Amino acid sequence: MLGLMQDWPLLVHKIIDHAALNHGDREVVTRLVEGPIHRTNYREIARRSRQVADALERRGITFGDRVATLAWNGHRHMETWYGIAGIGAVYHTLNPRLFPDQIVYIANHAEDQALFFDTTFTDLVVKIAPQLKQVKFYIALTDRAHLPDVDLPGLMAYEDFIADADPEFKWKEFDENTACGLCYTSGTTGNPKGVLYSHRSNVLHALIVAQKDAHGLSNTDFVLPVVPMFHANAWAITFEAPMVGAKVVFPGPKLDGASVYELLESEGVTMTAAVPTVWLMLLQYLEQNNLKLSTLKMVLIGGSACPRSMIETFEKKYGVQVVHAWGMTEMSPLGTLGTMKHAIAHLPYDKQLDYKCKQGHAPFGVEMKITDDENRELPRDGKAFGRLKVRGPAIAKGYMGGEGKAAFDHDGWFDTGDVATLCPQGYMTITDRAKDVIKSGGEWISSIDIENLAVGHPAVAEAAVIGVYHPKWDERPLLIVVLKPGQKATRDELLAYLNGKIAKWWMPDDVVFVDEIPHTATGKIQKTTLREKFGKYQLPTAAA
Repeated sequence: MLGLMQDWPLLVHKIIDHAALNHGDREVVTRLVEGPIHRTNYREIARRSRQVADALERRGITFGDRVATLAWNGHRHMETWYGIAGIGAVYHTLNPRLFPDQIVYIANHAEDQALFFDTTFTDLVVKIAPQLKQVKFYIALTDRAHLPDVDLPGLMAYEDFIADADPEFKWKEFDENTACGLCYTSGTTGNPKGVLYSHRSNVLHALIVAQKDAHGLSNTDFVLPVVPMFHANAWAITFEAPMVGAKVVFPGPKLDGASVYELLESEGVTMTAAVPTVWLMLLQYLEQNNLKLSTLKMVLIGGSACPRSMIETFEKKYGVQVVHAWGMTEMSPLGTLGTMKHAIAHLPYDKQLDYKCKQGHAPFGVEMKITDDENRELPRDGKAFGRLKVRGPAIAKGYMGGEGKAAFDHDGWFDTGDVATLCPQGYMTITDRAKDVIKSGGEWISSIDIENLAVGHPAVAEAAVIGVYHPKWDERPLLIVVLKPGQKATRDELLAYLNGKIAKWWMPDDVVFVDEIPHTATGKIQKTTLREKFGKYQLPTAAA
């Protein structure tokens, strides 16, 4: 027997329609690429999104076509998403931090039919345009006065593109499983792979993260999504915020500490989200200028492991709750969030910190388990660590074009490539990427744990740990450190600092000081580059 409920498809454009009707006057603020602050609201965003849909259809974009964006977080970028999705086409977020040849590969693999871009990226677009085989026209996300004078097929200013389009355009009707968005993985191993989100998955993911023990955004919140829209749906904020009617403040291209602080304070931001490197810049700016945070209540930190010292600084010094999060492009992207469960909330703060430093617990809609190499499930005892596998309604079941099939099993589990532990309270801890685990004498060493401890030293700005060849132990950990400006530290000082905090056999065999640590396009430490650079490094313990 089936239930007698209405068939109401979960379609992304219903979110912006809901926002227009119920939160129409709620402000959407953007720092434009051109510099000024622009103010609009959800009613206007919805109206202009329909104009985008109509204009795209007039230019020949149809159901299933991929339309690329190469843009910062802004109201125009948001409008393109809803407009593209509203005709059954697919918004495809290109990451401008990738190398040009990677962007070309991704755009051609996706068979993008059009490209919307911020003028910041004009030179890049001009450079790659001759290699984009399928792109028929280009739209600069600006007005006519700021339209770049370059030769691109069908180039128009965004404001001209939608000027004569119908603000009452009727959304297309289609199944909720229709493809909606496309984002490619960072391609740390092999070519990037396309993750194809559906309308259903995007709506469900927004509902999942809107839970109180996740983001928990509400109509009373002012949210600043520093995490880019080209980084896996801006962690769902562009769907979640209009769903609940939260004010959105888009930062545009300026993500330095001073610029982020200015928006936090001038717009009364209560919640924000970004990777640790962004918050490192903000905290340094606050410290250097002796500033406080007057309205901010919560910071969502993900993308890479958040150091304990960063959590402690935000919470103790500035009174801002930190929610540590973990996820992947394949997960839409959020998988776990580190809000405090009842069993943890009564503990002393130092003990709470132990849990806050973990990657968090899974909300309803995310299942997870850890297995050994024989696919046997391991206990949730906080000690056993194995391959992390996940499944759920907003998690990929394959990649575009059928690539990477080995990551998905017949029971629907996706192998994340991470090595993790699960504790009895449900908190998950990433101990390493499977390919980054240091195997010394047949035992595993977590590089992430050592890195997080190292950045707790007052002189250390950033740290990375890799395995280096050792004739007796196969490989041993090498600690690579970037010092804070004006700070000094020696190898022996740092090793002494770690002593007693980790197992003796986990202790790095050496410390190297560098000016900077390379990062991927998504802000993660690029350990492949470090392994190449230090591949022939001679550890002092390896001497004959």
